[in-house]
Amino acid sequence: MASFEEYKREKLSDFRETEGRNNKAVKEEEECTLDGSIDRHGRPAIKGKSGGWQAGILLLVNQGLATLAFFGVGVNLVLFLTRVLQQNNAEAANNVSKWTGTVYIFSLVGAFVSDSYWGRYKTCAIFQVIFVLGLVLLSLSSYVFLLKPAGCGDGQSLCGTHSTLEIGMFYLSIYLIALGNGGYQPSIATFGADQFDEEDPQEGHSKVAFFSYFYLALNLGSLFSNTILGYFEDSGMWALGFWMSSGSAFLALVLFLCGTPRYRHFKPGGNPLPRVCRVAIAAANKWRVEMPPRVEDLHEVDGKECVINGGRKILHTEEFKFLDRAAIITDKDYTTHDQARPYNPWRLCTITQVEEVKCILRLLPIWLCTILYSVVFTQMASLFVEQGAVMKTTISNFHIPPASMSSFDILSVAAFILFYRRFLNPLVRRLNKKYPKGLTELQRMGIGLVIAVMAMVAAGIVEIYRLKYSNGDCYRCKSPSSLSILWQIPQYMLIGASEVFMYVGQLEFFNGQAPDGLKSFGSALCMTSISLGNYVSSLLVTIVMEITTKDDRPGWIPGNLNKGHMDRFYFLLAALTTVDFAIYVACAKWYRCIKFEVKCMDHNKEENDRV
Repeated sequence: MASFEEYKREKLSDFRETEGRNNKAVKEEEECTLDGSIDRHGRPAIKGKSGGWQAGILLLVNQGLATLAFFGVGVNLVLFLTRVLQQNNAEAANNVSKWTGTVYIFSLVGAFVSDSYWGRYKTCAIFQVIFVLGLVLLSLSSYVFLLKPAGCGDGQSLCGTHSTLEIGMFYLSIYLIALGNGGYQPSIATFGADQFDEEDPQEGHSKVAFFSYFYLALNLGSLFSNTILGYFEDSGMWALGFWMSSGSAFLALVLFLCGTPRYRHFKPGGNPLPRVCRVAIAAANKWRVEMPPRVEDLHEVDGKECVINGGRKILHTEEFKFLDRAAIITDKDYTTHDQARPYNPWRLCTITQVEEVKCILRLLPIWLCTILYSVVFTQMASLFVEQGAVMKTTISNFHIPPASMSSFDILSVAAFILFYRRFLNPLVRRLNKKYPKGLTELQRMGIGLVIAVMAMVAAGIVEIYRLKYSNGDCYRCKSPSSLSILWQIPQYMLIGASEVFMYVGQLEFFNGQAPDGLKSFGSALCMTSISLGNYVSSLLVTIVMEITTKDDRPGWIPGNLNKGHMDRFYFLLAALTTVDFAIYVACAKWYRCIKFEVKCMDHNKEENDRV
């Protein structure tokens, strides 16, 4: 009998333990996210049923395929214009510059509609459809109209003349590609980050890792374009290359749509421009009003909800205190009949609205410091290629195209991302308990600037030795210098390492520090930095040539590089980046991180309210 009772107690204990585990599993599955994200039906997102790496991996593959498609067109566009459309070098280069600049302009358009009206999922879907349509139109127009006679455009045989309609279809297609890719890029990075709850320690760590793998996917996609697709197109198989790009973009779109039930979303916050203007006007109207002694006396809505649609409240900070006047409550801000509701939003703003403007003002100095880094980065596609073209490019009768040296940059990015994620970051966390997530974004961006200085110094030293072994006036010789192009590997590798610290850190920083209503705008700042870097680089080259070109001197970067001093230009960039680093350190020390109020809606309450 005793054994039977003992058996019953044991079974009952096992049953309760099993029931407890099941209840715990159900509770974990039903736990809502803490950052206020929602599912596609507008309900609070459930951690076990949405987001995470299942959605994140889909978006990483999507990014790699879309990048492959975009660079499949962009990497050899200048050759297509010269060989197929028979434009001269200057006209083709100018058209490519305009097209590239348009991509970055459209990134701001995409970020605006994403943050304000459409939301990130809808923005990504719509612009990807435009992207695919542009690629299909380019492939069709090239195959049917432009590549005539068959086999032309390989650098040997010229294509025939084209009508205005055919040229118009070509430009329509490439600018549809620019619109689609530009509008999609800033939203996809932010949308991928949305799949991880930054208020949850484990998912917050995954969110940081996502940006590194996102940049890796981008580089791997461009590596395939620069090698395989670039080879096909350079050989005259333009239609094949464009159709492969179209297929890659279409597959990326299908994969993106397949993840629809799994994605987490944030509601668009509405047009931010009126919010910024309201804070400025309200603060100006109250510039004579005395500041209250306590922060609690400033205006903020009650409860968890925020005046910015779908956003979290932002905690008060001490910087730019003159803007706090916009949140001071005066007798004129309320009607005599309803003390609970301000009658004029242009006179009274909440703390969150004020802090949103403060966030933008705090981000601007950091963003400005990244522009000069982009000047260094752009040299990889310009002066590095020109430098390689006047070096020994053959090894055992094998020709190395100077532009293909950028593959070492991509390989460096992949290697340093793995090195940082698997070794350096865990080591920093272990050695310094002050940084539970490893190096901060600002620290990594600073390291990126330091490595960029090293890259320019390395490029300058290589140029000194290239000039030492040059053939003097013979700049049109097959090998103007006996120095091998492989000596460029260190400068490409250093640029790749600096990208991992600067651009990945930039993506994380602007995404994490931007207010909820401006997340895509934060990602667009990275693309705008690269765009302005191109313009500043061109301006800097023009100024340098204007100053250094005299009657008896050809300047630092002349047509015959053997008569110039491109090494001095590299060292100038190293010096300017060093100064930029010093300014950046001062801005980084002054910067104060944004702090959100945790927003977690009660899932059960939401369900009851809906019922």
